[in-house]
Amino acid sequence: MSTLARKKLPIGIQSFEKLRKEGCYYVDKTPLLHRLVEEGGYYFLSRPRRFGKSLLLDTLACLFEGREALFHGLYIHDKWESQRRHPVIRLSFGDGVLQSREALDVRIRDQLFRERERLGVSLNRETDIAGEFSALIRDAHARHGERAVVLIDEYDKPILDNLLEPERARALREGLKNLYSVLKDADPHLAFVLLTGVSKFSKVSLFSGLNNLNDITLDAPYATLCGYTDADIDQVFAAELPGLDREAIRHWYNGYRWGGENVTSVYNPFDVLLLFQKRQFGPYWFESATPTFLVELLRQRGVFTPALTAWHSRPALLGRFDVDDIATEALLFQAGYLTLHEVREEIPNRPFYRLGFPNQEVEMSLNEALLPVLGLNDDAQDDLILRLPGLLREADFAGLESYFKALYAGLPHDWYRNNPIARYEGHYASVFYSHFAALGVRVTVEDASHHGRVDMTVEAFGHLYLFEFKVVEQLPEGSALGQLKARGYADKYLGRGMPVHLVGVEFSREQRQIVAFEVEQAQFG
Repeated sequence: MSTLARKKLPIGIQSFEKLRKEGCYYVDKTPLLHRLVEEGGYYFLSRPRRFGKSLLLDTLACLFEGREALFHGLYIHDKWESQRRHPVIRLSFGDGVLQSREALDVRIRDQLFRERERLGVSLNRETDIAGEFSALIRDAHARHGERAVVLIDEYDKPILDNLLEPERARALREGLKNLYSVLKDADPHLAFVLLTGVSKFSKVSLFSGLNNLNDITLDAPYATLCGYTDADIDQVFAAELPGLDREAIRHWYNGYRWGGENVTSVYNPFDVLLLFQKRQFGPYWFESATPTFLVELLRQRGVFTPALTAWHSRPALLGRFDVDDIATEALLFQAGYLTLHEVREEIPNRPFYRLGFPNQEVEMSLNEALLPVLGLNDDAQDDLILRLPGLLREADFAGLESYFKALYAGLPHDWYRNNPIARYEGHYASVFYSHFAALGVRVTVEDASHHGRVDMTVEAFGHLYLFEFKVVEQLPEGSALGQLKARGYADKYLGRGMPVHLVGVEFSREQRQIVAFEVEQAQFG
């Protein structure tokens, strides 16, 4: 191991004070916080779960409360008037699951009461929740002589926890809207406001009237406000790197981008810290942070899984998130399963986004979670892990053909009748793609060459497989393998130093089965 001094890994630590006093690793985000607080105002930030939003808010609370000693050695230490202390109002909806408006109101009143006690503010009259919150802000300003700071964590969690129950979710949304509406008229008493959460609900539905709320989710200057950069990994965590494959760390956990393809990408902190602790790769974030409603919504909508590798969207759709109107790309992007890969402007000032998986962890884990949606039972998923790697390693095409034919034969007829994805002609390709992606091998959908696009390439165990798919009822003439050969799709892989296999797979919609599985090794020169 490295001779560099190792520190405590801040796994699960959301307290800035605890992190600093216990000698943990800390990636200094205070240059960005300095810019944020100097500009001032009302901010909103959306980031996926377990990206450090709670620690970010706690750091801001310590800063505004003037806890100067905690910032020794950090960028902001000599740039902030620590003697100027603001009353900080902290609200969070991260704990537990609230399933009614009544339960939400009880939770809100309890938090407001505790904040009044902590800040030395009394409430001597009966009033509603909006009145309590408004009075707390005004009286905190009067009591402490400085305008108040409001920090709200997991602002949207009560709604997200109930998305599969729309009526309940709407009631909870109205309860939160009642709370947040106070911020508009409290402006004379507020110095700074930041709300964070996973999703971005529309201003109309949740922030009615709060026109000065500045959404910095996709602002390039704040792209790295949460998460670790490559430089952070190499410098701050240098003592943890020996013994681990640095490129594998990047491939598994890096790749989240907020603000376009030219901004610095970040790693999920939760993944990286657990990797350093356990010393082995695993889908730590996915297993701890994936909401149950996500897979169910994707099932209901019949998502064509290969499309997840290159999904195109307008900015308006990425922000279309409400109880009764959630765009699929908005759900996947805001929850952290897709990220920005490219921003194009065919028309000036009208950007168009290309989205895709951020990294191997997400692509592998989400596809594995979607296998039951594609009709695969537990036995089929066990076969995926136990049999498929060996078939790919040995380039056993007879075995691969029988494997996939058995797979399709095992899909129950009721599944075709009841599952909306069965209406997609691409269902057959979905099963192939999600199988390989769940295995963790490199899969490229519609891999482009100067001859066109091959449906799918798979790089696994020293072999490269080029797949072309065809539904015989749609294209009765010619063969899938013939198209691969005629268009010279293999040419771009000349010199890769591995065998290249051309695989033509033909399906029958009527038979619900593979009717041709032809293979040929590419010959170069």
